[in-house]
Amino acid sequence: MTDLDLQGIGMTSRRTRERMIARLREQGIKDERVLEVLLATPRHLFLDEALAHRAYEDTALPIGFNQTISQPYIVARMTEILLAAGPLKKVLEVGTGSGYQTAVLASLVHQVCSVERIRPLQDRARQKLQRLKIFNVMMRHSDGGMGWPEQGPFDGILVTAAPEEVPEELLEQLAIDGRLVIPVGGNRQQLKLVIRKEARVFETRVLEDVNFVPLLSGTIR
Repeated sequence: MTDLDLQGIGMTSRRTRERMIARLREQGIKDERVLEVLLATPRHLFLDEALAHRAYEDTALPIGFNQTISQPYIVARMTEILLAAGPLKKVLEVGTGSGYQTAVLASLVHQVCSVERIRPLQDRARQKLQRLKIFNVMMRHSDGGMGWPEQGPFDGILVTAAPEEVPEELLEQLAIDGRLVIPVGGNRQQLKLVIRKEARVFETRVLEDVNFVPLLSGTIR
């Protein structure tokens, strides 16, 4: 990977990324750490070449297998919410997808444990992270709704697909004072923040309406 690949040209250039950051500020993203990481992370590298010119539009884009890369606002918003209580050591990401959200998280927390049910997407994401010299990510091919209990408890959990209800298994893997950011619902989805206050006490806040692909069970090789 050359410096030109990382920097981008034309519609993938730094100037285009700076316009994206300005738009995110207008949309209410305030965490400068998050904005700096999104500016530095080449979203176009996580897309097929035919779509790279659209990488810095504020829209979700297809990555194959009926999955999408989330729009920059959603990536920034979910990351900002996750980090709002302070630095996090270990974070679980449910749904590696393209690896873009993974790369953003890995730049802001000590360790990311990422699970993905679609093996080809996971393999592609792993290659992208290696090319970007991101080495604080552990990956597992598994049903995302089950999380990764062997690596828990987690200071934070971020879910990039929507279950009908918050999976009990994920709640159990949250550390005390841990934060879960998750889209929930069927046709009408809401982004929720769940904070584990005590062993069996959870505080839930509804944040905003969102639109994610559904969280499905099973794996694809």
